[in-house]
Amino acid sequence: MAKLYFKYGAMGSSKSAQALITKFNYEELGMTVWLIKPSTDTRDGADLIRSRIGLEAHAEVITPEQSILEAYRTAGRHDVIITDEAQFFTPEQIDELRTLVDEEDLPVLCFGLRTDFLTHFFPGAQRLMELADSITEIKTVCACGRKATVNARIDARGRVITEGAQVFLGGNDSYMAMCHQCWKKKIREQNEAAGTPSMQTEQSRRKNGTERT
Repeated sequence: MAKLYFKYGAMGSSKSAQALITKFNYEELGMTVWLIKPSTDTRDGADLIRSRIGLEAHAEVITPEQSILEAYRTAGRHDVIITDEAQFFTPEQIDELRTLVDEEDLPVLCFGLRTDFLTHFFPGAQRLMELADSITEIKTVCACGRKATVNARIDARGRVITEGAQVFLGGNDSYMAMCHQCWKKKIREQNEAAGTPSMQTEQSRRKNGTERT
């Protein structure tokens, strides 16, 4: 029985590599793979999926306005669907992938991020968490040795960024996988150095009635 799989991990956890290795394994068995990616991801070229270790493959590009059901009918029958950067699909497109699993008995494997640089769900990833039959974390580590869960966005000086658009394409120069403790510590240290009260300090001040007016 076919399933919808969501395999998520922080930046640098080799999600793209695992997607491409999975594609190879299916094809080695003589099975056909429909490899797709959202048009939002243009870091390595519009129709290319490339991993940090050098694996790459061409994929069909899906725009936010496009119907995945219609695109699949045009592509023709395949044995499995593999998607990279699945967090950038719309919730409606994730629903369509679920439909292909249910009505075509077609396995769909989605690789991608779960949350953004502020630890908030991407809409596509949230829908996958709601609909997937199998959810697996692809683990990576923080510099401190703990499991990394935060996709920290950093600037050219290595400072953690806490404002901005949810989607900002970048690699190791723009993002760093961190554990939640180190992420919060880094932000607190930045705020203290800048003389800006941390969120916890501000909340405590308000609770004690010491907020300045």
